[in-house]
Amino acid sequence: MYILYICFVIIRIFYVIFRYRTYLGGRLGIVKISDTLHEEIRKSSNVMSRSINAQAEFWIKTGMLAEINPTMTFNEIIQYQLRKEKVSLEGIINE
Repeated sequence: MYILYICFVIIRIFYVIFRYRTYLGGRLGIVKISDTLHEEIRKSSNVMSRSINAQAEFWIKTGMLAEINPTMTFNEIIQYQLRKEKVSLEGIINE
Protein backbone atom coordinates (compact mmCIF):
# COMPACT_ATOMS: atom_id res chain seq x y z
CA MET A 1 0.00 0.00 0.00
CA TYR A 2 2.92 2.32 0.77
CA ILE A 3 4.29 1.98 -2.76
CA LEU A 4 0.92 3.00 -4.23
CA TYR A 5 0.93 6.10 -2.03
CA ILE A 6 4.42 6.99 -3.23
CA CYS A 7 3.30 6.38 -6.83
CA PHE A 8 0.37 8.73 -6.30
CA VAL A 9 2.66 11.45 -4.92
CA ILE A 10 5.05 11.06 -7.86
CA ILE A 11 2.15 11.24 -10.33
CA ARG A 12 1.05 14.52 -8.79
CA ILE A 13 4.60 15.88 -9.00
CA PHE A 14 4.92 15.00 -12.66
CA TYR A 15 1.48 16.45 -13.37
CA VAL A 16 2.81 19.74 -12.00
CA ILE A 17 5.91 19.39 -14.20
CA PHE A 18 3.74 18.75 -17.27
CA ARG A 19 1.53 21.75 -16.54
CA TYR A 20 4.58 23.92 -15.91
CA ARG A 21 6.24 22.75 -19.16
CA THR A 22 3.06 23.50 -21.09
CA TYR A 23 2.89 26.96 -19.52
CA LEU A 24 6.50 27.66 -20.52
CA GLY A 25 6.02 26.42 -24.06
CA GLY A 26 7.59 23.00 -23.63
CA ARG A 27 10.64 23.91 -21.57
CA LEU A 28 11.21 21.69 -18.56
CA GLY A 29 10.84 23.41 -15.20
CA ILE A 30 12.40 22.40 -11.92
CA VAL A 31 10.11 20.81 -9.36
CA LYS A 32 11.21 20.27 -5.78
CA ILE A 33 10.42 16.92 -4.22
CA SER A 34 11.09 16.15 -0.60
CA ASP A 35 14.49 14.84 0.36
CA THR A 36 12.77 11.84 1.94
CA LEU A 37 10.99 10.90 -1.29
CA HIS A 38 14.16 11.38 -3.32
CA GLU A 39 16.07 9.13 -0.91
CA GLU A 40 13.38 6.41 -1.19
CA ILE A 41 13.56 6.61 -5.00
CA ARG A 42 17.37 6.41 -4.84
CA LYS A 43 17.35 3.38 -2.53
CA SER A 44 14.69 1.62 -4.61
CA SER A 45 16.59 2.33 -7.81
CA ASN A 46 19.68 0.62 -6.36
CA VAL A 47 17.68 -2.46 -5.35
CA MET A 48 15.92 -2.69 -8.72
CA SER A 49 19.07 -1.88 -10.78
CA ARG A 50 17.42 1.14 -12.36
CA SER A 51 18.47 4.75 -12.66
CA ILE A 52 16.75 7.15 -10.31
CA ASN A 53 14.76 8.54 -13.25
CA ALA A 54 13.77 5.05 -14.43
CA GLN A 55 12.62 4.15 -10.90
CA ALA A 56 10.54 7.33 -10.65
CA GLU A 57 9.06 6.61 -14.10
CA PHE A 58 8.22 3.04 -13.04
CA TRP A 59 6.45 4.28 -9.90
CA ILE A 60 4.60 6.93 -11.87
CA LYS A 61 3.39 4.44 -14.48
CA THR A 62 2.41 1.91 -11.81
CA GLY A 63 0.62 4.60 -9.82
CA MET A 64 -1.28 5.78 -12.88
CA LEU A 65 -2.35 2.20 -13.63
CA ALA A 66 -3.39 1.79 -9.98
CA GLU A 67 -5.56 4.92 -10.20
CA ILE A 68 -7.17 3.72 -13.41
CA ASN A 69 -7.66 0.17 -12.04
CA PRO A 70 -8.34 0.63 -8.31
CA THR A 71 -9.43 -2.98 -7.79
CA MET A 72 -6.15 -4.45 -9.06
CA THR A 73 -3.29 -5.31 -6.71
CA PHE A 74 0.30 -4.33 -7.42
CA ASN A 75 1.10 -7.88 -8.57
CA GLU A 76 -1.92 -7.93 -10.89
CA ILE A 77 -0.81 -4.64 -12.45
CA ILE A 78 2.71 -6.01 -13.05
CA GLN A 79 1.35 -9.29 -14.46
CA TYR A 80 -0.97 -7.34 -16.77
CA GLN A 81 1.95 -5.26 -18.05
CA LEU A 82 4.07 -8.38 -18.62
CA ARG A 83 1.25 -10.05 -20.57
CA LYS A 84 0.66 -6.86 -22.56
CA GLU A 85 4.32 -6.88 -23.64
CA LYS A 86 4.17 -10.66 -24.25
CA VAL A 87 6.98 -11.36 -21.79
CA SER A 88 7.44 -15.10 -21.27
CA LEU A 89 9.52 -16.29 -18.35
CA GLU A 90 8.74 -20.00 -18.78
CA GLY A 91 11.83 -20.73 -20.85
CA ILE A 92 14.05 -18.86 -18.41
CA ILE A 93 12.52 -20.39 -15.28
CA ASN A 94 12.62 -23.94 -16.60
CA GLU A 95 16.32 -23.84 -17.56
